[in-house]
Amino acid sequence: MYQSGDGIPSKIEKNLFESSISELKKKTFVTAADIERYSDIGVTEEYTKAYRKSLDDPEGFWAEVGHELQWTKPWDRVLDDTNRPFTKWWVGGEMSVCYNAVDRHVAAGRGEQVALVHDSPMTDTVRRITYAELQNQVSRLAGKLMNLGVRRGCRVLIYMPLIPEAVVAMLATNRIGAIHSVVFGGFAARELRTRIEHAQPTVIIAASCGVEPNKIVRYKDILDEALCQSSHQPRSCIIFQRRRVLECQMEKDRDICWEEALEVEPVSCVSVEANEPLYILYTSGTTDDPKGIQRPCGHAATLCWTMHAVYGLRKGVWWSASDLGWVVGHSYICYGPLLAGLTSVLYEGKPDRTPDPGQYFRIIEQHRVNALFTIPTAFRVLKRVDPNAKHARRYCCKSLRTVFIAGEHCDQDTRNWAERILKVPVLNHWWQTETGSPVTAACLGYNVKSVPPHSAGYPVPGYDVRALREDGTECQPGEVGRLVLKLPLPPGFASTLWQADERFKKVYFESYPGYYDTQDAGWVSSDGAVWVVARADDVINVAGHRLSTAALEDVVLKHARVADAVVVGAPDPTKGDVPLCLYVMRPPQDDEEIVAESTVTQELIALVRHLIGPIAAFRKAVAVPALPRTRSGKALRGAIAKLARSQLVKLPATIEDATIFGEIKSALQKCGYAIDAPDPEPTC
Repeated sequence: MYQSGDGIPSKIEKNLFESSISELKKKTFVTAADIERYSDIGVTEEYTKAYRKSLDDPEGFWAEVGHELQWTKPWDRVLDDTNRPFTKWWVGGEMSVCYNAVDRHVAAGRGEQVALVHDSPMTDTVRRITYAELQNQVSRLAGKLMNLGVRRGCRVLIYMPLIPEAVVAMLATNRIGAIHSVVFGGFAARELRTRIEHAQPTVIIAASCGVEPNKIVRYKDILDEALCQSSHQPRSCIIFQRRRVLECQMEKDRDICWEEALEVEPVSCVSVEANEPLYILYTSGTTDDPKGIQRPCGHAATLCWTMHAVYGLRKGVWWSASDLGWVVGHSYICYGPLLAGLTSVLYEGKPDRTPDPGQYFRIIEQHRVNALFTIPTAFRVLKRVDPNAKHARRYCCKSLRTVFIAGEHCDQDTRNWAERILKVPVLNHWWQTETGSPVTAACLGYNVKSVPPHSAGYPVPGYDVRALREDGTECQPGEVGRLVLKLPLPPGFASTLWQADERFKKVYFESYPGYYDTQDAGWVSSDGAVWVVARADDVINVAGHRLSTAALEDVVLKHARVADAVVVGAPDPTKGDVPLCLYVMRPPQDDEEIVAESTVTQELIALVRHLIGPIAAFRKAVAVPALPRTRSGKALRGAIAKLARSQLVKLPATIEDATIFGEIKSALQKCGYAIDAPDPEPTC
């Protein structure tokens, strides 16, 4: 993961990837479980055949995938690539995503199967909704939307917590050919207002509140404040009152109660062309300059296919531990599992505090979960607060077959811990908001069941992944470069940015003509496996040598007393940048001896020197009570790096706990940084 000027992979990557299995056994930082797990690494003939067809005969390959869905009008042609990067798939074909996600399962006699399980320790409730019940609610809400003037192509903005009604709202919008825009509940009034003004929704659907471990988030109050500031006003707002938690005031002549909205007659599905918009999803941090990812309806076929091709599920219970406000929630809480006819679990809670660290394991046992999709931070939290898994041992997780992780780097120690506790493979894979589904993965449906250590897997059929140098030439296998995806991109990729075609081309396709710029750094092996080492701006240049923050964090997290860590680049007058580590110490367990922070810091410096080498110039590390992360679990490395340089930091609205930055600033000052730094300010 460290890359020197001559293109040689790091010591860790070289040991873990290029060495033979017999050599790996000699390495003290590779466990026996690693050896067994990675003994069958490699692609299968089945995968190779499918992957080659997806690149050599994309029309033939995606025609087969298209038949995952039922179409009301067949497509005229599979691929239209005449106006790159605005590639179109299944051109002229018409279908309803809602019909394929709900109605067709009811028509097939599966109406009594549970579609959604909502498990909320926050409200002490568990709700199960069958496909037939879902169809009834969706079709009635869709009827109300039509009565309110919503038509094909209109926008409906949804501002709700992780509750089944949010899924109903998404499907009801699509049912009549309209476009939904789900706004994450953690956004404040200003961010909400910006999205309202940009999307210009005909109707807004919201809840009275959301529930956090220590507070109630008053969604309706935030919505009212946003609308008071907004230059655009919806015709109506439909409000779901969470009566067991908080009821809100209703605005006369504008607000409509959810129950009243469902009293209308149900309506049938409206079919739309495959390249018409399914939804707009605004990326985080887009205040004053909204960047709305526009997803085509044909994305549904890709999602349905990935549920078995990538995740290995054709039936059963699927749990994506995310939020509907993020792309994971769109793809793999709502659409993917429902299109595939699975049961999708919605968990309204935290890994460790609602009320204890046993909740993930309870969910798996109680709802017989077959596959879990989560972020590495969830396991790091559980490992920190319950390293011996005392809470986990209260539950039986035999139903679970696989765990998938994405969204951030996962250190090997955390992954090993999760595999040991859950007794199933924990598979890393890589994708982005723009892609909407995995770019690289293990591809269980093609019998690729493991991936090389630290890698993100092999390219999912349809994606041609390359690593390029700054001059646009292709890197050698094992050489770190900018990861790019060769055009044409497969169906389901963002079709454009909402009302910003030129920006779409400039942001993603201008730097490397003929390729989509992922803005991630990484490398590709000779057999096609992909390593994503960092966001391109997270690579530290130390005296001309490029180091990945993920590589350094992986080493730091090997220390038994470190629970969490981030590494950023800090200014140095001689080397340009040097790594600076902030780490969280794990509380001592049972009869463990208390270890001083200074001891841990010196041991970390020695550990990095041993496993990475003196070239890393790793000499500064400091303990902090907690690390700043967004509610989706991503560490705010950029904000920490700016603070270290005494620059003004604007905190995103999605930050989990803004008060942490007071401690972060003090810790940086101990290391000689952030001396003149102003206090971070909220984005407002």
